[in-house]
Amino acid sequence: MKKIGVIAAMLLLVSIPFASCKKKEQPPAPPPMQEGTPDPSGSPHGETGGGPEKKVSIPAEVKAAWKSVKVEVELKGKKTKKAFSIPLNSEFKVPDSDLTIKVGDFLPHFIMTADSITSGSNNLENPAARIEVLEKGNTIFKGWLFSKFPDVHPFQHDQYGMKLVEGEKK
Repeated sequence: MKKIGVIAAMLLLVSIPFASCKKKEQPPAPPPMQEGTPDPSGSPHGETGGGPEKKVSIPAEVKAAWKSVKVEVELKGKKTKKAFSIPLNSEFKVPDSDLTIKVGDFLPHFIMTADSITSGSNNLENPAARIEVLEKGNTIFKGWLFSKFPDVHPFQHDQYGMKLVEGEKK
């Protein structure tokens, strides 16, 4: 009888780990991001974040006040930096590089809501410019550069650096 009890206890001990090892169900994988799906990162440049681009609304007084932006470009290999004044809604070929900068809108007081981007005033509270950077004709960056917060959604490249310096009034 003692042997049966010992055998039963051993079987019970051996079966306990197996009883708790059920195949765990994996949660379903999220569907891939598609056009029209909100960008969960909250990025102010949906083009690079995978979601749709937010609607940009520029107040008339802002449009009337600003003519260009000053962008600093760093050539990391040559260890040089140079600032260029680029008119809004234009493109500029950076000398001694394969880069072209397309400047879109400038917002002196950048504000983002769930579905739109605008300027809260004409004061330089949070200056930002919508920029597209092309290298040899291919887009390598498309989004907003912020002058007071250059590390927020920065332009990143092994050979080049880029920062928004300021907006320039008319």
